[in-house]
Amino acid sequence: MPITKVTRNYQITIPKEIREDMDIEIGDKFGITTTDEGITLKKFDEVSIIDECAGCWKEVPKSVSSAKYVEKIRAESEKRMKRLGL
Repeated sequence: MPITKVTRNYQITIPKEIREDMDIEIGDKFGITTTDEGITLKKFDEVSIIDECAGCWKEVPKSVSSAKYVEKIRAESEKRMKRLGL
């Protein structure tokens, strides 16, 4: 396992073998999370974030306008809130 250290500016250097293996380039972005085992870095793929956000629209037929779809979601949300007493 490659080892790195935290600099005085709280930065780390990703070892060369990992950079090459993961195709990491200057300017790449990463998400960082903590787990029970430690810290996890995940290369931030801007396209996948867009795909994830757009994923909620996958089931909408092309014949339905986005405005109508949002109105439907809001109406369902209002009904749900009333049902829950909120």
